[in-house]
Amino acid sequence: MNAEKIPDIIIGRLPVYLRALQRMADNGIKTTSSQELGEHVGISAAQIRKDISQFGEFGKQGTGYSIAYLLDKLKEILKVNRRWEVALVGAGDMGHALARYQGFVNRGFQIVMIFDNDKGKVGQKVDSFTIEDSDKLVERVKSAGIKIAMLTVPAPAAQSVADKLVQAGVKAILNYAPISLNVPHNVKVQYIDPATHLQRMTYYL
Repeated sequence: MNAEKIPDIIIGRLPVYLRALQRMADNGIKTTSSQELGEHVGISAAQIRKDISQFGEFGKQGTGYSIAYLLDKLKEILKVNRRWEVALVGAGDMGHALARYQGFVNRGFQIVMIFDNDKGKVGQKVDSFTIEDSDKLVERVKSAGIKIAMLTVPAPAAQSVADKLVQAGVKAILNYAPISLNVPHNVKVQYIDPATHLQRMTYYL
């Protein structure tokens, strides 16, 4: 399977299926159908079958999907059947909230270091972390072999931090700064700008 050939919109739906399946498994449910899964996530049964079939045949006609098996397979496809270490850059309000968020670990991710360029914050504690100086970011991230970073810095600083992350070998950046980043084609960026999502919703109000 060539990852590049699967449309990104399909990859974007897989974590939604994963979350719903995990909730079912936690409630002791063993099997599900595309119809039932669709009701949980608000996506048509036909679309779910089409999405999942891109990666192979995981269900049986008439008996549906084994939840445990499909969970394992989706985790394997998304490569979250392992623990990914994450660097967090920006120890402001958003950075503090993410550092304290407990929901990453059971979904395949663990923040392991936090950086900030404010010398007044360097050395301070956030939960179990000590804030490190952004000047050391490249050597620290590179030596730890970290491939994923979260960026919660102000927009004017975001591009220069992204450049440092790329230099350090990071291949995936989750960007909370309200700005588009220029990165090499082999580095994946996802954008999370709450104001943009609010603006998208107000259209419908």
